[in-house]
Amino acid sequence: MPSTDTTSPTNQSEPSPPAPPEPTAADAADEVGTGDSPAATPAPSADVAGADLATDRPAMSAPARRRPRRSTLVLGAALVAVLMATGAGALWAAGALDDARGEIREQEQRLEQQQRKIDRQREVIERKEEFGLALGAVEGAVAPLIGLPFASLVPWDRIDAVVDGAWSHRWSADALALDTDSLRDLADDLTAQRANAEVEAATNATGTAWEATLDQLGSGWVSTRFMDVSTECGDDAMACVWQVQPFVVRVGDRTRSDPTLTDWIRTGVAYHEFAHVLQFTNPGPTQAALDAFGGDVETMADCYALTELDGWSLHHEVPIDEVSLWEVSVGYGVTCDDAQRARIREWVSSVGVQRHPDAG
Repeated sequence: MPSTDTTSPTNQSEPSPPAPPEPTAADAADEVGTGDSPAATPAPSADVAGADLATDRPAMSAPARRRPRRSTLVLGAALVAVLMATGAGALWAAGALDDARGEIREQEQRLEQQQRKIDRQREVIERKEEFGLALGAVEGAVAPLIGLPFASLVPWDRIDAVVDGAWSHRWSADALALDTDSLRDLADDLTAQRANAEVEAATNATGTAWEATLDQLGSGWVSTRFMDVSTECGDDAMACVWQVQPFVVRVGDRTRSDPTLTDWIRTGVAYHEFAHVLQFTNPGPTQAALDAFGGDVETMADCYALTELDGWSLHHEVPIDEVSLWEVSVGYGVTCDDAQRARIREWVSSVGVQRHPDAG
């Protein structure tokens, strides 16, 4: 009879179920990247867990994917801080640059003001040098005139006024330029007059005793002008001199052909008229000398001719033919005495262009 075996659970061990396959890297990646909740994934058995722990392969988990996000946030905050700091720095730099530009502009303005001041000072110095040269030109023009018998020929008062004005204008370039022009004009005028006088002294355009005598006495500075003098000198006058034009002797046209006049008479009358030139061009000495002649300029002029022209007289006889003559009287009928003649000589020695009193 066949026998029947009965197995007791307590006496034999049941065989172990087969181990599930190990997850691959791809499976792990899929598991991490699915985003499913942990409840949807079956929990591994204790044996599997122990096998995983026993391997050298590092475990892969979801938190490793979140680090870049935190780093990005930190980096972004740092970038914002840097940008803010950079912006603040840029604003500060811009403000500092504006301040620096302002200081530079102020310095440039100060430099420009200083340069303008230097330029003005340089211009003043140049004007002073030009003024000095112009004053030297005046002195050069005056030098050849020293000793001429016409004191008013050199307007010392005018020169002194310009020099005094230049001292008060010493810091004004424009005013100094005007003063310099005044001196230049004066020097040019004196130089031109002297040149004309030299020509006048060397010629006798009218060929008369009048002009020859006046050129000699006046060194060419006194001109002879023939005209109808009845309205300018008087009906009976042969010639005259105006105070406002002291270097011009107006002579009547009729004196050139008047048969009662000789060249000797014309010469003596020319001396009389030249005395008037001296009176008008030397007012100071003349006023002092007039006292000796009762203040009469005509009597003084007659005395000048009588003193300076040897042999001259106020009365003349002019022959007409062998048996007749003209008696001609000129002047004002008063013959001066020795004291008056001595006064004339003193007067003549005191007149004329002299060196400036301040010249030393």
